[in-house]
Parts: sequence; C-alpha cells; structure tokens
Amino acid sequence: MAEKPKTSRGKKENNHSVEGQLLAVVQVRGTVKARTPIIDTLRMLNLGKQNQCVIVPATGSIKGMIVKVKDYVTWGEITPEMHKEVVTQRGKIFLGRLTDRKKKYAYHIFEFAGKKYLPYFHLNPPSQGHGIRGIKISYSMGGALGYRGEKINELLQRMI
Repeated sequence: MAEKPKTSRGKKENNHSVEGQLLAVVQVRGTVKARTPIIDTLRMLNLGKQNQCVIVPATGSIKGMIVKVKDYVTWGEITPEMHKEVVTQRGKIFLGRLTDRKKKYAYHIFEFAGKKYLPYFHLNPPSQGHGIRGIKISYSMGGALGYRGEKINELLQRMI
C-alpha cells in the first residue's frame, strides 16, 4: 500500500523571504493594552516604541517571532542600499564597552563599515501617513500592518 505524503495541518507556510536575506521590522503600533507575551517578543526583537526599526536576518526563529507580533509591526526584505542609508542616517554609534566589567554579559550591538551601532533605529513617522486605512488594518487591505515585501524600502525612505 502506498504511503500518503505527510502534510502539516492548520499551519501556513511563511515563505516570504529567502534565508540569508535581511528583514526590516518596524513597530507601527504602541503596546499600551498588549498582552505580556507580545511585549516580551517585541523586546526580544529590540523593539519598544512606535516607529522603531530593527534589521534582522531572515531565520526561522525570527520569522516566528515576527508572526507572533504581526498585529503591531510591518516587515519586508530590505535592499543593501536602503540598509546602508538607514544605518548612516539614523544609526547611533555605540561608544560603550562590549561587555560588563566581570565579562558575564555582552551588550547587543552590530558592526557596519567598521563602526559599532546600537541594534535599533529611531525613525520619524512616515510622511503621507501609514496607509489609507490606518494602523489597525493589514497592509494587503490598505492599512499599515503585516508583510510588505520590497515595499518596506519605500516606507523606510519616507520615515528617514
């Protein structure tokens, strides 16, 4: 008897990005009435305020975290040119130590062009607004939340 191929029930495949690519994640909504697991996941992504942005690798665990906070962020694949522009215009140089004095804790930073930066960027609210329907509706329906693909670069350009 032939075996049936195994399928995953109820799980959607999230194949929006290619492994090794960078994703830009922008927090669009505040966390005033958010549940604790959502706030914790946003903190793990180094997001804490509206209009903050992080650039993260497109790994499975990061994608899972993004899907968990999908009602508070928008994300998409960032081009190398936009990545350079965001870092040079909105990045804050990290001047502190890399570890604490007892060498037990390493601070989160990233290197770009030989300089050390904080892992998040404070951006301005976008010129021309977030979308026609606001920050509570999905991007596919005319709002600001969710996956944008390459259009994240246009949003970042308006927010720098």
